[in-house]
Amino acid sequence: MKYLLIFLVVLVIFIISVTLGAHNDQVITFNYLLAQGEFSVSTLLASLFGAGFVLGWVICGLFWLRTRVSLANANRKIKRMQTQIEQSNTALAAPPAVPAGRE
Repeated sequence: MKYLLIFLVVLVIFIISVTLGAHNDQVITFNYLLAQGEFSVSTLLASLFGAGFVLGWVICGLFWLRTRVSLANANRKIKRMQTQIEQSNTALAAPPAVPAGRE
């Protein structure tokens, strides 16, 4: 349900930006870092929205990947510690061996 709401919000934002861009056919001069170009408002709005959307997903994906790797490492460490605890418990619970021939 949560993902559906997020998808709907993104879809509404995209539809609003396309609608606003379609009604603005003006050509504007856009100064970016290395040069400048003349673009229509609709093209500029759609491309900047798309670039921001992709950049946001990449950043969120990197944080998600880092979290998954950290979780996998923690789970591996927990399993290793559990096996050590089980081995030490079985070693302590076993009765000492009595050598044969001595009573």
